[in-house]
Amino acid sequence: MIKSGIDQEAMIKMFSEASARQGEALRQAVGDATLKALQGRELTLANIRSVIKTVTQAASAGAAQNPAPAIDVEAMLTNAFAGMDAALLQAVEANRKALEQFVSQGVGVQQAQMKAALANLEKMEDTFFATVSKAAESMSGHLKGPWEHVLSAMKMQGTATGSQAHQTVEQIMVQAQKAMREGRASSMKAAQAMMDSYAALVSGVLIGMSEGITKGGAATKSRK
Repeated sequence: MIKSGIDQEAMIKMFSEASARQGEALRQAVGDATLKALQGRELTLANIRSVIKTVTQAASAGAAQNPAPAIDVEAMLTNAFAGMDAALLQAVEANRKALEQFVSQGVGVQQAQMKAALANLEKMEDTFFATVSKAAESMSGHLKGPWEHVLSAMKMQGTATGSQAHQTVEQIMVQAQKAMREGRASSMKAAQAMMDSYAALVSGVLIGMSEGITKGGAATKSRK
């Protein structure tokens, strides 16, 4: 079953058959699947919630079905959370790249779309936690306890997504103030038109980032 761009059956199967030694593989697979799903839609908070909910439910269902007697369910869920965090970190980076383009063209932080984009960045970590928590609450059986432990630990530690989002907002604010002092206001009409479709633009940036990573990895392998 494909939902929100996620092959739920494949993810459930992966978690249900995972061994205790496959933690990093689970994290990577969840990260890749989440990132691919995010790339397939406009990067709005609503779409992010949809993807995170689907991944959480699929990973949880698979972990619940794992028959291995020595399997650490909490560790599996921690790796699922880490994979989603890694994907959202890329989404934050895509937002940063897009926002820097607008600032360079003179868009100020007080403009409605810019304010909304920065506000959504600041909400990214809270949205992440709230969505996983809500999805986990709907789980039956023995998964509620492990998810509570995972979320409690991550809230104390903080996510890479939240840290980078906070830094990005601060950086954009500084850059916008500098641009304003320099009187930069070129291409404002074009920039405004781009801002009107901001979520779609960020999604395109996110896709381009991943393609760049893939090509860079292929080039490295070819030189070996």
